[in-house]
Amino acid sequence: MNKEPDFLENVRAELKDGRRWVDRSIVLAYACAAGLCVVAFTLMADAAFELFMHIYHWQGGWGVLLWVPAVTAAVVWATRRYAPGAAGSGIPQVISALSPGLPPAERGRFVSLWLSFAKIVLASAGFLAGLSIGREGPSVQVAAGVMHHARRWFDVRSGITAHALLVAGGAAGIAAAFNAPLAGVVFAIEELSRKMESRSSGVIIAAIVLAGLMGVSAFGNLSYFGRIQVPHLDWDALLPGLAVTLVCGVLGGLFAKLLAASLTGTSERMCRLRARFPIRFAAGGALVVAIIGLVTGGATFGAGSEAVKHMLAGEADVPAFYVTLKFITTWLSAWVGVPGGIFAPSLSIGAGVGHNVSLLMGADIGPALIAMGMAAFLAAVTQAPLTAFIIVMEMVDGHAMVLSLMAAAMLASLVSRMLARPLYETLAQAMLQSLAPPPPATEPGPDPAPVAAAERDPVPNPAQAPKP
Repeated sequence: MNKEPDFLENVRAELKDGRRWVDRSIVLAYACAAGLCVVAFTLMADAAFELFMHIYHWQGGWGVLLWVPAVTAAVVWATRRYAPGAAGSGIPQVISALSPGLPPAERGRFVSLWLSFAKIVLASAGFLAGLSIGREGPSVQVAAGVMHHARRWFDVRSGITAHALLVAGGAAGIAAAFNAPLAGVVFAIEELSRKMESRSSGVIIAAIVLAGLMGVSAFGNLSYFGRIQVPHLDWDALLPGLAVTLVCGVLGGLFAKLLAASLTGTSERMCRLRARFPIRFAAGGALVVAIIGLVTGGATFGAGSEAVKHMLAGEADVPAFYVTLKFITTWLSAWVGVPGGIFAPSLSIGAGVGHNVSLLMGADIGPALIAMGMAAFLAAVTQAPLTAFIIVMEMVDGHAMVLSLMAAAMLASLVSRMLARPLYETLAQAMLQSLAPPPPATEPGPDPAPVAAAERDPVPNPAQAPKP
């Protein structure tokens, strides 16, 4: 028979093991550092976008036609030159670093202190360019890089693995960026580790709590989008809610399919052009983003969080084709190769779908449809429905809509799976394949034409990243 736990004996054993307390202290210190890095990133990104909006409002806004392409080209050049592993969202990089087949020495190509620093600076520069990007995905890579650096202080006997530190860092990044600790836990299980080991759960929870506390200390314990007024939902809401969910499922699936094809090079002609002239391609894509932003009165610039707040408050002033235009600008912003995420823009697109349906069908449950659209579109793009609905629930303080948000996220994710493969897994696989040596040629042939270093692809190519 198993003996009952002896409280005093267990306390003595805990206090006797000094090394265990040192290890725990190191984890807590790095978790605080990860949270502070996300806070610094948030402040820099917000300040950069505020400066961009001043530039946009200067002289009627026509200066953005030069500013946006110029800054974007500079960011893409710097990313390719100094930190190729920082390009894109950051979540595929963390998933790649967690791959069991990846040699430990190669993890630094995906997560490191250098890449965390570069991600903060370069993604903030992307906001300075006014691109349609988010900071939540990059926050995952930033926090994971900080937590992964702690591995050098532990030995095998500590039981704290690099895998546990990476998962803890990624979850902490989501929790601190969205002020959504529950979403951090679910994100760790659903998107990163696929399971929660009992021996690493304490590390993950500690990282989430402390990183979240850093965010709360800086910005207050407030919901990201405030608290929505949830109207009474009855059977009359079924048809509008179903319409929002299905539209978001189809659009999100198409967005994921389009983005995966663009970033992995399966769309031949344009990807060849991007591979040959990446800097000029980035400037051209950014010019289109600038033109769309100028036409829409600035509505499509940035992450779109302000537009969502206005929609939820019933004060939306977005153009009629906001969903389509935000879809295009977000796709182009990701395709040109700047460091930046798609979480926040996806939420704004989903909110736009919910807003349009409420206007079209004359429904008086606009805030509820907007929240359902946010959860549905994010779930369709990421195919992570649990993370999506919990993020939205915590961001709008919508606990009264748990079942509605859950149903919308699950159904939209199901529709998306019929159209596209999981986006982050697809991008992570492409990154890992870029590390594999090319197969030997079966017969000799002429050498390909040399290409300048600044014009090489793919993006991101972590194989070119400097060693940590």
